Amino acid sequence: MPENTPHSPQRRPWENGWNPDTSRTPGTRRLWLAGALAVATVTACVAAMAVTGQTREQRATQPAAGASTDSGPGLLSFASPSASTPAPPKGRTSMASAAPATTESPTPTHPADSRPTPAKSPAHHGSSPKPTADRRSVRSVNYPDRYWHVVGDYVKLDRPDSPSVRRAATFELVKGLSDARCYSFATADGDYLRHRNFLLRAEHDDGSRLFEQDATFCPRTSPLAGATMLESVNYPGRFLRHQNFQLKLDPYQNTDLYRADSAFLLVDGLA
Repeated sequence: MPENTPHSPQRRPWENGWNPDTSRTPGTRRLWLAGALAVATVTACVAAMAVTGQTREQRATQPAAGASTDSGPGLLSFASPSASTPAPPKGRTSMASAAPATTESPTPTHPADSRPTPAKSPAHHGSSPKPTADRRSVRSVNYPDRYWHVVGDYVKLDRPDSPSVRRAATFELVKGLSDARCYSFATADGDYLRHRNFLLRAEHDDGSRLFEQDATFCPRTSPLAGATMLESVNYPGRFLRHQNFQLKLDPYQNTDLYRADSAFLLVDGLA
């Protein structure tokens, strides 16, 4: 019986219907595929290196975070927000750190039944910067036996029990140095009453704008009948009041004690 020897598919092309290609060297198709893959890999690496280099150049040319840049139309630039600080009181004195109020502001908002209202200012005569003086003394409403009195550099409430006290308790009431609708008080020695560190004192006029504002007080009608409240022109909302018989500027308080301490009568001069 003849022995059957199996043959590989390459040796029996007639069974598969195709003939082997004898025109090229066996294995060249795999070489072409490997070459194409190598070329694609090299191309991808070159492209990646180019992109990486461009990104580094862009980062090198970008400004640091928070730096200010000029943005064209349609672009936005952001800066670090500034820290907010509480608003300082309006007005100033030569010793206080508060910012000044350059113009007089309306009277502060108080309850309708106790709100001070503007009082009539002294009449203006001619074009002189200072009109004919009016000699006045200032009497406390809740201490009717005590008057404004210059003691050293400060103003206190005292009883006029001597000629020297009566003289130091008499002032020349003139137009306000900073606002002619208000008052300024000149002493017998030629000084003016001004606030500094919120305390009322007598000082020589140095001609400065600050001094003129510190020495100007606007009359407001007190809730107490016939009395006057005096508001600082550069600290709107602060009124002259006595405390421990010391004259000072204090913010308005809706209390009976504050209204009594800040109520004064402008009476004829004691000297």
